[in-house]
Amino acid sequence: MPWTAPLALIALLSLPATAAAAPPRALSAQEKLGKRLFFDEDLSANRNQSCASCHAPAFGTTGDASAVNATGAVYEGSVPGRFGNRKPPSAAYAGASPRLHLDEEKQWVGGMFWDGRATGDTLGDPLAEQAQGPFLNPLEHALPDAAELVKRVCAASYGPAFRAAWGKQACSGDAQADYARIGRSIAAYERSAELSPFSSKYDAVLAGKAELTPREASGLALFVGAGKCAECHPATPGPKGEPPLFTDFTYDNLGMPRNPLNPFAFQAEANPAGTAWVDEGLGGALRERGLPAAVHEPELGKFKVPTLRNVDLRPRSKKAPAGEPSKAYGHNGYFKSLREVVHFYNTRDSLPACPPGSKGEKVTCWPAPEMSRNVNKEEMGNLGLTPAQEEDIVAFLRTLSDGWRN
Repeated sequence: MPWTAPLALIALLSLPATAAAAPPRALSAQEKLGKRLFFDEDLSANRNQSCASCHAPAFGTTGDASAVNATGAVYEGSVPGRFGNRKPPSAAYAGASPRLHLDEEKQWVGGMFWDGRATGDTLGDPLAEQAQGPFLNPLEHALPDAAELVKRVCAASYGPAFRAAWGKQACSGDAQADYARIGRSIAAYERSAELSPFSSKYDAVLAGKAELTPREASGLALFVGAGKCAECHPATPGPKGEPPLFTDFTYDNLGMPRNPLNPFAFQAEANPAGTAWVDEGLGGALRERGLPAAVHEPELGKFKVPTLRNVDLRPRSKKAPAGEPSKAYGHNGYFKSLREVVHFYNTRDSLPACPPGSKGEKVTCWPAPEMSRNVNKEEMGNLGLTPAQEEDIVAFLRTLSDGWRN
């Protein structure tokens, strides 16, 4: 029986084609500077960690250590034994995130980090503020202060490029101003066509240069239809033909179980609560800002909706596909495959609950949410999809990886 495109897919692919991806342009001077900063391991306490250590381009600017991703999914910082508390999010396709704000529907939108704490209120750019954060985080790059970071940048081989990019005021003694320039430079690189090239198969489809397979097309129809994925991960071009970013920059509590292998749970100094620690996400960040309970409590357990671009990107070998490197998904890295993620969205509320480590976990049952408050019950949990439909959605998600060649 011939495959027939669902109406949702026909409507989507009937939109005006977006412009075909142009060949990547050369990096600007500021983007080149940002790239040097992004890959410089000297900008950490023990000169052993760069931004790329947790945001590897070949893995969609997320962590590239397969053994880490397969277990705790949280990365060790510059100081041995110190771990962050969340899986590294993607650093690409993030430049359009607005300043953190309440929209007309009273939803929090924008900001950076999983919990939105890089609000954009300081520099006017959440991405630049996010780029600053790890340098002074004692669990990440662990530098003592902005002055030490600036000292190392100005003394680096690219110090002259830093001064050329920012003028004679750079490296002149104002550490906070140079700290901001460092963040803005890295943000420029993260916005560049090198990290955000829009070169996936799906981009080629939207440009009229490729066609989805029947399985991928079915997955797209489910993605925008019965799967409800597009309600938070829009798949259609913008009003001026802008390629979709596959995030609406909002926040959700998906009811995700805790990751029992998260090493942060076992760091007594950084986490006195130990294994009882619960990640409060956006709600915790809003409380830290001093917002009252009426504002922050409805946001407890919510995390930023990530882009799905490059969600399956990783180095692969056609000779040994079974040995491909692991990726992790979710703010705590609980999920280890796209199949697990889609199955969870589909069956979280229709399958029985079970203790962590149960035999059927992630297949026939799910552990309780890490944070039981404010769980999204409207767009996920009991979607009624078949196993074949779950696989179709996974097939579509794999079309979002950059570097596609016909």
